[in-house]
Amino acid sequence: MKLLLVEDSKRLRDSLALGLRKSGYVVDLTGDGSEGCWMALNDDYDVIVLDIMLPGMDGLSILSKLREKQVNSCVLMLTARDKVENRVEGLSKGADDYLVKPFAMDELLARIDALCRRSYNVRGSKISFGALSLDLSKRSVSVDGSELTLKPREYRILEYIAMRSGEIVSKTDIESRIYDDNAELRSNVVESAISSIRRKFDAVGYPCPIETRRGLGYTIENP
Repeated sequence: MKLLLVEDSKRLRDSLALGLRKSGYVVDLTGDGSEGCWMALNDDYDVIVLDIMLPGMDGLSILSKLREKQVNSCVLMLTARDKVENRVEGLSKGADDYLVKPFAMDELLARIDALCRRSYNVRGSKISFGALSLDLSKRSVSVDGSELTLKPREYRILEYIAMRSGEIVSKTDIESRIYDDNAELRSNVVESAISSIRRKFDAVGYPCPIETRRGLGYTIENP
């Protein structure tokens, strides 16, 4: 999943970006409000994590601009303001969630995970296809109750296509959502990852749910 992090404290920004990337997210980041607004308007993010006090353009102004331009990305506001009226103001302007500093990284991750599920209309933390089950909170896959071991990116690819079940997901879309811009992408990196996923399903005698639509991308049929 692809996130935008707009936070003016470089120390906090770098720390959060490191934790989010370790959890498998693709993260763009900036400490400037005006740049953050431009990035949010010109790219497609699953979740935008937005500080309120920012140089150039404050977070609430950015939020208002995004909703005015009908940017539908989920927005999580970060702030040191803990009064009820401050939270109400952010939510009334179109924020989806609100987290007061200081906060635990685990809580931020849990909130972002929930917003990502919401952005794909996934209710609950599990997706099942017959005997196959994905636990989105634990980032695990099981077949008939037995865990299937996937590499982090393999899991993210399966999760992303599963959350968009019934749609055809292009190779380019997978690259933008799963692989960081700093990664050196081989032309066949997505194909190789999906081949590896299929081999692991074959090894446990269960058909891989990912189907190829030649020239278009990949899909998993609705459960």
